[in-house]
Amino acid sequence: MLARPIKNLIRELRKLPGVGEKTATRLALHILTAPPERAENLAHALTEVKERIVPCKECHQLTEDSPCAICASPRRDRTLLCIVEDQVSLISIENSGNFNGLYHVLGGRLSPMDGVGPSSLNIPDIKDRVRNLGVREVILATNPNVDGEATALYIKRLLEGTGAAVTRIARGVPMGGDLEYADSLTLGRAIDGRGTF
Repeated sequence: MLARPIKNLIRELRKLPGVGEKTATRLALHILTAPPERAENLAHALTEVKERIVPCKECHQLTEDSPCAICASPRRDRTLLCIVEDQVSLISIENSGNFNGLYHVLGGRLSPMDGVGPSSLNIPDIKDRVRNLGVREVILATNPNVDGEATALYIKRLLEGTGAAVTRIARGVPMGGDLEYADSLTLGRAIDGRGTF
């Protein structure tokens, strides 16, 4: 029988995405048997990330400084805006090395069945950003699944009349897949081969 603190740790680890009972148990036992400083470093890293990381006031990505390094960089093409669902998608596109514009992180995707509407996401300020930055092209890089497509269509309609071209990433990413799991080459080709939406 496991002691209560170990059970509590396993329970908390299971709340992480992709972590099941066996993985949570292995992680908990590893933390327990590791040198004390490793557990302390992990605890410190968790506390620090919760205390110091904030959403960028411009693009909504997670950062230590607001505006973030991407929004503050004079080397980024401010006429290109890539709209992504989450931080993981932004990281995946950045790692492809094929995009040098700015981002807008939605914080999820529209999902009426789950009660996620436009006001639940970082959608209301998109139109103002496009106009204020003089964006000439908005790239919709939501995941190619039903909710991602619905989100892209909603944003496309929202941006009508702004003068910005609205494009969609190419289908190099498989339908029903997540950007998080696509390799850099596939994502790079999807960005390069984007088409009008």
